[in-house]
Amino acid sequence: MSKVSEAAVRAAAFAGVDVSAATLAAAVQQEGRDGFRQKEFANSLSGHRQLIGWLRRCGGRVRVSLEATGTYSLDVALALDEAEGIEVAVLNPKMVNRFAQTLRRSKTDAADAVALAEYSRRMEFVPWQRPGRSRLELRALSRHIATLTEDHTRWGNRLHAAAASKTTPRCVLDDLKRARAAIAKRILRLRKQALAMVGEDKDLARKFEQLKGIKGIGETSAVQLLGELAGLSPEMTVRQWVAHSGLDPVHQVSGSSVRKQTRISRHGNSHLRRALYIPALVGARHDPHMRAFYELLQSRHKTKLQALVAVARKLLHAIFGIFKTGSSYCGAKLFPQLIPPS
Repeated sequence: MSKVSEAAVRAAAFAGVDVSAATLAAAVQQEGRDGFRQKEFANSLSGHRQLIGWLRRCGGRVRVSLEATGTYSLDVALALDEAEGIEVAVLNPKMVNRFAQTLRRSKTDAADAVALAEYSRRMEFVPWQRPGRSRLELRALSRHIATLTEDHTRWGNRLHAAAASKTTPRCVLDDLKRARAAIAKRILRLRKQALAMVGEDKDLARKFEQLKGIKGIGETSAVQLLGELAGLSPEMTVRQWVAHSGLDPVHQVSGSSVRKQTRISRHGNSHLRRALYIPALVGARHDPHMRAFYELLQSRHKTKLQALVAVARKLLHAIFGIFKTGSSYCGAKLFPQLIPPS
């Protein structure tokens, strides 16, 4: 039976898997029974097979929830998604934590697994849609490049600080320069590989060119953004994109006494937020439509950072729109009220 046709079948059991680097703490509750069966497995290929076999003993379709914990959860999510009779949901950790706080008194792997199983049973279950292999590889590659770029900046800062002191010997300065240059070469090589990977996939190549058509997005930012966005489900809405990025605003108002400053949730993908920062900064300076929006918000007493976050959120809306419609970016459509037509 396919995953789609299984959606109409009542689940026989509800499970949760708490993922760590080395272990998987699992809890499962069968329909119509009280209590949970619990077991721990290694977070390895053999452990994934053992977990799947253990879940299948429930004798029917099993709904499994686990948290998105980067590379630690990805392989087990892929293994569960491939298994017949198992449906998997990959959840935002902060959302799960809020849910779990209503259930548990202690914080252990076993308690977290039970909370995830309860989530599978009580909450609306949205099955995870696995990205294609090329998109997963591009995401891993783009994140590695971003990490190396941060390392390159740190080595540059160390070199600058060392050069400012007369006590730093020449051999130290030379070593710092060599280390920084070596990272720069690695970044260049990996960036070429990322561009080659994009060029081999027609859909990725089209979206890559669309991204570069937005002022403020060059090749580096386009690779980073595409790595984070290309693997998202095509069924997601733009509001879900914004929530996924953690750029959705959080309002804290209660009665007449509590009126805290609006902030972003930060509950989503921090890699995507970082990838949007430089394009938003450049766009706010050089794109007339983004700049007008940025300045309008400041005239309404928003701080520079709040205005820049709003530009990043608008930019994400623009990317969603051009991906969905296949059209080119047009700032006048995104900010029609700000720049009068010529």
